[in-house]
Amino acid sequence: MVSKKDSNKQRLKRHARVRAKISGTAACPRLAVYRSNKNISAQIIDDVAGVTLVSASTLEAGFEGIGSNKEAAKKVGIAIAEKALAKGIDTVVFDRGGYLYHGRVSELAAGAREGGLKF
Repeated sequence: MVSKKDSNKQRLKRHARVRAKISGTAACPRLAVYRSNKNISAQIIDDVAGVTLVSASTLEAGFEGIGSNKEAAKKVGIAIAEKALAKGIDTVVFDRGGYLYHGRVSELAAGAREGGLKF
């Protein structure tokens, strides 16, 4: 009998492998991405202090449109970049969360770069 692999379990293993190598500091916080089937969200995190500095999501009240496409991901990237620059954060380290750097994840990164973040 063939058993189906749990794709989220595999993603979490990839995410743990990535997180072993990168960490966010106050000088260069971590831009973490979470992607679900219907929405996408991003947080800028200082891992040393253990706090979220900035967050943006398609679930926020001011968001217009469908939350599960590349245009929405780009809007979230631009929004998080604007919020980060307002708080004085311009350089981050990108944490793709175990997802492939493709589609919505890459569009979010492109939007963040377009908004002014460096990584």
